[in-house]
Amino acid sequence: MVKRYSFGDVFQTDSIPVIPEAQTGAMPYMDVCESEMSLTYQMDPEDIVYGLGENVRGINKRGWIYESKCSDESKHLEDRRSLYAAHNFIVVDGRETFGLFIDYPGILTFDVGYTELSTLRITASDWNLDVYVIEGESAVEIIRTFRKLIGRSYIAPLWAFGNGQSRWGYVNAQDVRDVVRNHRENGIPLDMVYLDIDYMERFKDFTVNKERFPDFAEFVQEMKDQHIRLVPIIDAAVKEEKGYSVYDEGIEKGYFCTGADGKPFVGAVWPGRSLFTDMLNKEARDWFGDQYKVLLDQGIEGFWNDMNEPSIFYAEDRLADALASIADMRDGDQNLDLDAFTKFKNLVLDLSANPEDYKKFYHNVNGKRIRHDQVHNLYGYNMTRAAGEAFERLAPDKRILMFSRASCIGMHRYGGIWQGDNKSYWGHLLMNLKMMASLNMCGFLYTGADLGGFGSDTTEDLVMRWYALGIFTPLMRNHSEMGTRRQEVYRFTDLEGFKNIIGLRYKLLPYLYSEYMKAVLDDDLMFRPLAFDHPGDKRARTIEDQLYLGKELMIAPVYEQNARGRYVYLPERMKMLRFTRDGGMEETVLEKGDHYVEVPLSDVVFFLREGRLIPLSGGGQCVDDVDFENLAVVSFGENAEYEYYHDDGLSKDYENPVNRRVIRA
Repeated sequence: MVKRYSFGDVFQTDSIPVIPEAQTGAMPYMDVCESEMSLTYQMDPEDIVYGLGENVRGINKRGWIYESKCSDESKHLEDRRSLYAAHNFIVVDGRETFGLFIDYPGILTFDVGYTELSTLRITASDWNLDVYVIEGESAVEIIRTFRKLIGRSYIAPLWAFGNGQSRWGYVNAQDVRDVVRNHRENGIPLDMVYLDIDYMERFKDFTVNKERFPDFAEFVQEMKDQHIRLVPIIDAAVKEEKGYSVYDEGIEKGYFCTGADGKPFVGAVWPGRSLFTDMLNKEARDWFGDQYKVLLDQGIEGFWNDMNEPSIFYAEDRLADALASIADMRDGDQNLDLDAFTKFKNLVLDLSANPEDYKKFYHNVNGKRIRHDQVHNLYGYNMTRAAGEAFERLAPDKRILMFSRASCIGMHRYGGIWQGDNKSYWGHLLMNLKMMASLNMCGFLYTGADLGGFGSDTTEDLVMRWYALGIFTPLMRNHSEMGTRRQEVYRFTDLEGFKNIIGLRYKLLPYLYSEYMKAVLDDDLMFRPLAFDHPGDKRARTIEDQLYLGKELMIAPVYEQNARGRYVYLPERMKMLRFTRDGGMEETVLEKGDHYVEVPLSDVVFFLREGRLIPLSGGGQCVDDVDFENLAVVSFGENAEYEYYHDDGLSKDYENPVNRRVIRA
């Protein structure tokens, strides 16, 4: 059951395609205080709070304070309150079980037992919001109801479930050829190479540097002939440069966000002085989406949208003020005490992503000027929406890969997300695991993290352990930052170990793709906390480093350096499957309870539930090699069967009944 309660003058975010009528009377569960612009609930000590999608800390969100504020935040540390997304959905599971979705485009704070241990308090920046209360018999039922409410999740093409390689620093076509050659010569499966900002002409969207990537369309086809898709980045900001067609057209048609004076707002990102397309203006959004055609026409079939919180390196007026203040200090005696040095340092540090700058520019929404900070969380969503809607016009019968950095609920219909600019920390490997279920709750199914870590220098064991998790996530991409240690797997010593792990991904593809598609089409979860399947098991309710994947598997990756294994809690009898570096598979039945499991670096271990089976292919060097019809099975118990989904992976005939069939042991 879904009930909507409306307060104030609500901005229509389009997060929900069909909005139900508003209720009258008191809201259940929550105490409403309009004067403090807050909703409050007194939590029981045993209550678990799930949700909030992309965020730091655990699956259970109790004990911290979170802000829904899309932020360019590279430090994914425990003290962060927001990352790149605003996913305003939670489920309280305990004494009372209910869901809450706050449909609101501005900054929202979720204080989940931070100020007061037992108090959940949600506070808005203004009192113009819709609150959805969702009831059901269980957390899973509530989530399914919510997923139906917000609309079907984005469906990626089948090839996008292959292994992808990326680095900020593949600066020309030969760099890409070298990456592909090294994978192919070493027998490492690969389907995608991602192009970061290096491919552009001076960081201008929808351009290609002709010196670095001559004959780009021919190069795209050259890669396709080797079963490799190139996936270029698109940034949110448009370079200010006369003669650059995207800039000229946007200026002529008035499609950029404006300042208080009505002139285009100028900030700086990669290209320097930049303008920001008014993604909340439908005409501007359609125009921006149509720009993707220039790359589609050259054979590109996938994109990733970046810097779309939007990220701003500096606003022009703030930079001018900072430089003037620094000049004043320079003209003094340059003997800076603590206060003066702190001021000097902050003049520079406060330039980037300063929240005050989001109050300086405006959107044109149906003829009404709306200040950006009031609708900030909708920007990345609508940039990706611009692309998704354009793909329906430009390639209506074809799936185009699309994922984004910034997002809010609603964007899940147009693309997936990657989990942002993480670092090569063991803690970020664990965070990757914990985010999967929370993101699935919010409709984001095509997701994954930068394997090995984006920033900082990685280690071989971290990359290998991360791949042992990453082979299960729909988006599987090794991505790293310029200036860090190179982390393409062929650069490490244990090449056979990496080949075993990545090769297993391709054997698992029939199961992984099937579970992804069923989760999308049935408004279900691909990844689930153990507690969802075992609500009465107090121990299962505390487990945060193991997840169910589909109805059949439980994964429990190793996430500590130098660990030779880990303890695993089995809430029921299971069969442990071990895939070893020599390509073998070992099967061991384990009883319910705690088990210490040895996991050598190059092994992959996961668990099969009783009465279930999974289909396996023979593998391949790319998705095109994988045979999805002639399958082997691994089963546990008598009369095991599995509902298998498979389609052509490219078209949109999702509901055809021939796509589903039952496989029996």
